[in-house]
Amino acid sequence: MKTIVCQEPGKMELIDTAAPAAPGEHEVLVNIKRIGICGTDIHAFGGNQPFFVYPRVLGHELSGEIAQVGAAVTNVKAGDRVSIIPYMHCGTCISCRSGKTNCCTQMRVLGVHIDGGMRESIVVPATHVLPVPHLSWEEAAIVEPLCIGAHAVRRARIQAGETVLVIGAGPIGLGVARFAKLQGAKVIAMDMSEERLAFCQRWSGCDEIISASREPKERILERNGHDLPTVVFDATGNKHSMTGAFDFVAHGGTLVYVGLVKEQIAFSDSDFHAKELTLMGSRNATLEDFEYVIGCMNEGKIDSTAYISETIPFERFAKEHRELIGPHRGVIKSMITLE
Repeated sequence: MKTIVCQEPGKMELIDTAAPAAPGEHEVLVNIKRIGICGTDIHAFGGNQPFFVYPRVLGHELSGEIAQVGAAVTNVKAGDRVSIIPYMHCGTCISCRSGKTNCCTQMRVLGVHIDGGMRESIVVPATHVLPVPHLSWEEAAIVEPLCIGAHAVRRARIQAGETVLVIGAGPIGLGVARFAKLQGAKVIAMDMSEERLAFCQRWSGCDEIISASREPKERILERNGHDLPTVVFDATGNKHSMTGAFDFVAHGGTLVYVGLVKEQIAFSDSDFHAKELTLMGSRNATLEDFEYVIGCMNEGKIDSTAYISETIPFERFAKEHRELIGPHRGVIKSMITLE
């Protein structure tokens, strides 16, 4: 079986590995069809991804075809097109018992804590595949990154008419902006890239775009009736941005960290208390988020085609990955293909 392995920071190799064993009673064997490339993969390649050890098979934005099912599996059958939930939770810890499987104390994410899907096939629990007969292979693989944004929006409990600021117009920030709009919010997007902002406005339907390099706080106030947003999402994964995000939140508002960094974040406690802010972390997503996102995609509420910038054959990615994941290329979402 052909497998791409990140052996160490800066080094990925295409190697032959043993094919997976037959699935267990409650497992399924999936032939991988598409693999989305995300910031986690790029950070892992660069050596700055938290919760990470090498060598590791990357890849957690996955779609595939069911090749074989275990004896007790009833939710899918051989031949089904599926999206894979890559968050392997224990089911028994305090967070799992309260329905917060996304932050399980023993969390193992495909491609991060355990080997992921940059290979021809994989065995996963049947509970972690969802049939998506009405989605393309590409669409099925972007369900997971879209769920990150959907989960963050659900955590913030946005009310219709509320003003929301999304900092970072990358793939995750795009999802946050779109799902906030679907909740009826007024959405302002902020980024350093004018091109990404223009795309974000077209794709997500956000109401305003603000350059992060041009007195952003003053411009936000000008365009929002001299009020700051009541909910701010930081989807940059950048320490400087995450630290500065406190300045953009209204008194009594909420700041949600969607991105994460391998560093400490510091803030002024007096300002934090004066505003009586709520600070939230948002991690991964739950089954409820996956079902919601798939429903939105089936109803045509997500422009999946524009979100995917390019498709790259598996073996080409193995040979040219250093160039293909470069930030200078300005892609939204690259997709590795296997047939």
